[in-house]
Amino acid sequence: MTSAPARHTSPAPARHLPTTSHWGAYGVRTAADGSLDLRPHPQDPSPSPLLGNVAGALRHPTRVRRPAVRRGWLEHGPGTGRGRGREPFVEVTWDEALDHVAAELARVRDEHGPQAVFGGSYGWASAGRFHHAQSQLHRFLAQFGGYTASRNSYSLGASLVLLPHLVGRAGAQAVLRAASSWPTLAAHTELIVAFGGIPAKNVHVTPGGVTRHRTPGHLADLARTGTRIALVSPLRADLPESLDTTWYPVAPATDTALMLGLAHTLLAENLHDRAFLDRCTVGFDTFARYLVGRAADGTVKSAAWAARICGLDAEAIRGLARRMAASRTLITVTWSLQRIQHGEQPVWAGLALAAMLGQIGLPGAGFGHGYGSMGDVGDHGPRIRLPHLPQDPNPVDEFIPCARIADLLLNPGESYDYDGRRRTFPDIRLVHWAGGNPFHHHQDLGRLRRAFTRPETIVVHEPHWTATARHADIVLPTTTTLEREDFGGGRRDTHLIAMHQAADPVGEARDDHTILAGLAARLGFAARFTEGRTPRQWLEHLYGQWRTDQLAQGAAVPEFAAFWAAGELELPEGPRDFTLFEDFRRDPDTYRLDTPSGRIELASATIDSFGLTDCPGHPAWLEPDAWHGAPAAARHPLLLIADQPATRLHSQNDVGAHSLASKVADREPVELHPDDAAARGIRDGDLVRLFNDRGAVLAGARITAGLRPGVLRLPTGAWFDPAPGDDGPPLCVHGNPNTLTADIPSSRLTQGCTGQHALVQAARYEGAAPPVTVRQPPPLQDGAGIPRHATPLPLRDTPGTPSRPCLQQVDHGPTPHPRRPETP
Repeated sequence: MTSAPARHTSPAPARHLPTTSHWGAYGVRTAADGSLDLRPHPQDPSPSPLLGNVAGALRHPTRVRRPAVRRGWLEHGPGTGRGRGREPFVEVTWDEALDHVAAELARVRDEHGPQAVFGGSYGWASAGRFHHAQSQLHRFLAQFGGYTASRNSYSLGASLVLLPHLVGRAGAQAVLRAASSWPTLAAHTELIVAFGGIPAKNVHVTPGGVTRHRTPGHLADLARTGTRIALVSPLRADLPESLDTTWYPVAPATDTALMLGLAHTLLAENLHDRAFLDRCTVGFDTFARYLVGRAADGTVKSAAWAARICGLDAEAIRGLARRMAASRTLITVTWSLQRIQHGEQPVWAGLALAAMLGQIGLPGAGFGHGYGSMGDVGDHGPRIRLPHLPQDPNPVDEFIPCARIADLLLNPGESYDYDGRRRTFPDIRLVHWAGGNPFHHHQDLGRLRRAFTRPETIVVHEPHWTATARHADIVLPTTTTLEREDFGGGRRDTHLIAMHQAADPVGEARDDHTILAGLAARLGFAARFTEGRTPRQWLEHLYGQWRTDQLAQGAAVPEFAAFWAAGELELPEGPRDFTLFEDFRRDPDTYRLDTPSGRIELASATIDSFGLTDCPGHPAWLEPDAWHGAPAAARHPLLLIADQPATRLHSQNDVGAHSLASKVADREPVELHPDDAAARGIRDGDLVRLFNDRGAVLAGARITAGLRPGVLRLPTGAWFDPAPGDDGPPLCVHGNPNTLTADIPSSRLTQGCTGQHALVQAARYEGAAPPVTVRQPPPLQDGAGIPRHATPLPLRDTPGTPSRPCLQQVDHGPTPHPRRPETP
């Protein structure tokens, strides 16, 4: 038997121990009774309210306390996925759980090839640089022999593929990681046209964390300097009330039409900068022909045309275009606008609109993508890569765009388009998931449930009994940030934080590295995976390598012991004032973009050559399935916006106090316009049923005039809680909006996520509502006396062990269900 990892046990600390999170750095002290006292970092001018979720989530009843195996899998073995999400779990020892996982990994690899293993990890589990679940799992699977990977992100999937075609790969990174700084905007910008707004609720979050949350202060600077904001959004809350704002409550999913109407006005009134367009862009003539109706569709994209689509006044559109041309203007597009069908178009059209103004590269003007979508967009913190876990190359070249997980599992062997190439979904037999919750991120959760019945085995690392854990076969309990040591910091963070362990692990939880090291020992490559280091030794090693690099560049960096004792290292500030594409504007020949033309591509011959009807070679208005003008709106007339929550990061810590305090009628709150509520007899605080053909959710009503009539707002992240029943469309009793969103790609170019919008109907819920059950663990049973399918002999990392060991012949139980593509 292997021994459990050593635990940190000590008296309650007398001081607040430093740590960090994706929502910021803080100190934590554990009292003698186990309660937590949290204190924001003393240099943080705007601490995140998400800190209010930490204490209540640490030892919540939903914590996974012991390894657990779904009973049907334990008794009958792989290929029994129909019981996932419905059957009880059996708690087992760590040795038994790891033996099962190691045997399954080796079986699938040896019988079907490593591409039959999907390494399903999404990187928000921890702000720590070593205990980063995605990095740990992918490194392990690469050494194991390879895996099918995922690319891009749910948040930014369309833009990550599109932007390199428009401004080159380096230019795309500049747009997303080096946007014009907030101080530059405050000093120079006269008008910001904010498509999707600048939602203040999002700016407390950055991958790796932000020690000093400066964006709220920068927004206040815009108010002090008199910068005017044109808020283009159906939600008034997408911009702070304190700013000088004109609200344009555009119909959802019609931003591209509005942009085209603005562009047509600039062209028709000769307000565009032809010299800049000729010098710094290609494709404007193609775009202009489309605007004036000389393209195939023959439609003039005038302000009057746009007004009919987006629900605004035509003269208001013309007036905005004239203000843009007369001002130092920034055009910014939130990430949310590309999370819909044809989400590429508002990004491309926004860039074209900024190019027509001729102000790209001028301080305070040009184009931005993501202000208000993430805390580091526009930040001016250090540009230093922090210590990180090195990765081995994946021996398998199979991958999927991350939002296509259900397609992958349901349709093995089916072909699809991606970035101009034809790819094929591999046949996945085993899913190994760590560090993410697809039952939060993904669209059409009823379809995802069906997809999760297909693999022969699903292994999940999780600290909580989320829906992903409940739909697994083997659940391995992991520690949270407060239960282990690490170091962390964000992409533009001012500090590297020493993340001290502040609490003992709950139950038998282990960190991902220790779990994977145990698997690597059974599979014969523990020495390669651990390199002979404990987690603490890894921290010292990675910090030491990073320190050596920094010293070589002249930076003063203390040794690890001094850093650890101090609890943090303040990093040298980066430049405060900078402008996106400033050098390119000054000299586009010397600072060529890495596009085929070296210029900004307002029309792309490359994309045009792909022949994609859902993403042509220039910005275009393409009607989505989910908008008020769609045929489906006759039955489902309300447009649901599923945006990011203000009370948690994605679905993390939904059981925390701050998140729970926001619930209405014990469910996630849905905002309705007073007219829509009155038409349905819904009052504030009522329980509401939202539904379409994909399913239904229950949510608590909040009546507000701060949104456009016909629009609902239901944030993402409520833990998926389907009511018991058959395999039909699910009813999520807790209010997860992805029960209702469509699982279709943004386009065949990018295969991005479309989880932002859905057409629904709403009705007041009558009668006794099904209870919310996700705040308690699923049924758990003791493993004593429960029969097991034949268990393989444990594998150990001993001298001479082959890298692909022979396993004892295993009876895998009943024949798996047929693996055939999903039928329409």
